[in-house]
Amino acid sequence: MGITVQNITGNTAMVIWPKTASCADSFYSVMYRPNWNSVLSTYSRKSFQKEERVPASRSSFVVENLTPLTTYIVCVTCQSANPSGDQCRVFNTLERDPASASNTKKELALGIWLTSSVLLLIIAAILLYGCLHLLCRRRRERLQGPNGTSPKQDHGKACTKSTSYSLEELDRQSQLMQDTEEKHPGGIQLATIIENPSACKEPVVPTSKSQERVPTAGQCSAIN
Repeated sequence: MGITVQNITGNTAMVIWPKTASCADSFYSVMYRPNWNSVLSTYSRKSFQKEERVPASRSSFVVENLTPLTTYIVCVTCQSANPSGDQCRVFNTLERDPASASNTKKELALGIWLTSSVLLLIIAAILLYGCLHLLCRRRRERLQGPNGTSPKQDHGKACTKSTSYSLEELDRQSQLMQDTEEKHPGGIQLATIIENPSACKEPVVPTSKSQERVPTAGQCSAIN
């Protein structure tokens, strides 16, 4: 069987063989592997790393995913039979194609760019979370005030204290009035005058019905 290898590149090669009448109703087996040691290598099917089945209607096959600058051995048999020497061919792959090398570099650069972008997004998210957390804590501390209480709470406490003081003052004034009335039942007017010193600014002239003198401004001063 005359096997030829054509269109060899750094990664592919086309294998062509003549059709065999014994494989008309069967298939062809295309086996290939790197030929590291041509002296010790054998033609057993187990020694081949890859094997492809091709329909009997075809007489060619493109071997792919080869390694550049590597020696390969390829064999073609009928119905997975063990190949013989005339059914095999040795060939060498070429250097890597410029287009393939460019695509590999582009894929590598794209992978690095994507990885860097993901890392930058993660770092930015962490920094943003830390800033927001710090701002919220400072705002909460500002609202609480230096003593740990908020201005609304301080205002409420001040209003409560002022209300309590007013109530205590009213109770004291009421108690003072009751004590004065009990001690001096007829001296309510005197107590009123003492509580309102402005009423003693002008002297009061006694009337004809009463012979008692109402204290003048000087007497008010003495009482005070």
